[in-house]
Amino acid sequence: MVPKHLFIAALIAAAASDTASARSAPLYKGAIATDASTGAVLYQENADAVSPPASMTKLMTYAVLCDQIAKGSISLDTPVTVTHEDAKVAMLKDSTAVWLKQGEVFPVEELIYAMLIQSANDAAYALAHRAAGTVPAFVAMMNAKARELGMLHSTFRTPHGFPPPSRRPSEGDLTTPRDFSILCRHLLLHTDILKYTSVKTRTFGAGVRFQPVPMVNHNHLLGKIAGVDGLKTGFTSGAGFCLAATAQRDGRRIIVVMMDSPDSRTRDLNVEELISQAFALLPLDTKLFAQVQSGLAEPTRPSPALPPASGDGPVVRYPGATAK
Repeated sequence: MVPKHLFIAALIAAAASDTASARSAPLYKGAIATDASTGAVLYQENADAVSPPASMTKLMTYAVLCDQIAKGSISLDTPVTVTHEDAKVAMLKDSTAVWLKQGEVFPVEELIYAMLIQSANDAAYALAHRAAGTVPAFVAMMNAKARELGMLHSTFRTPHGFPPPSRRPSEGDLTTPRDFSILCRHLLLHTDILKYTSVKTRTFGAGVRFQPVPMVNHNHLLGKIAGVDGLKTGFTSGAGFCLAATAQRDGRRIIVVMMDSPDSRTRDLNVEELISQAFALLPLDTKLFAQVQSGLAEPTRPSPALPPASGDGPVVRYPGATAK
């Protein structure tokens, strides 16, 4: 039997080791903050590091849906009849869902709310299926949209960001913080993305289902951090905790994308801190976002205002950041 004093000493040493490891753990794999009005980079660290976006993928799904709506292929009122294939997505292990059932019918907009608030994978799949006839055809549209926007290091393989059966990140959706900031700026300039992603709570299937699903937005910065009003979280074991956030203060708007944080608390605290720093770094002559939006400015690739990021290099904490 191990003497009691040695056993206690071992516990203390193990606890100290765990604490040291937690303090030295990377805060994220990559991050970027940009001025939504101009696309200019305010901060970047490993902004070109490629990794899975997890459910942030649904922002690209929404971008393609908006294109289809603009073309008249579908509308917000178009009925979507849930197929067996759509319903199966809700049954995947660890899949976030509103538990669609075969034969149920919902309008496109109801499923958009489910996709962007609940982060429902089955809703994203059903929307892609209805909009393009097949999900592979819709995914092809997603990649075409990425190329159109100048997202040079992004590849989409799903409409929802759920990992492939192999669980190998390289076989799923891939992007970078810089690419995703381009997508976010496009959505803010050209769509009503905030109509959906600013909603904190909503009920899915009210008046249709016997038991509607209460939905709670996964973006915990909404209503907590001044000016934060939308975009999307993401998480899988391969992607870590991700967040694309936007905030507007005094008419000026910034975008922050952070990918592969070790836990949601670390991600949220450091996105909060980076939002504050981004506003402090905004040039005084930055145009009000509403003025740029009304002028239908074209999204541009964020300019390398700072030295280029080092790709997959080591994670370095940004100035002022603390492990919390």
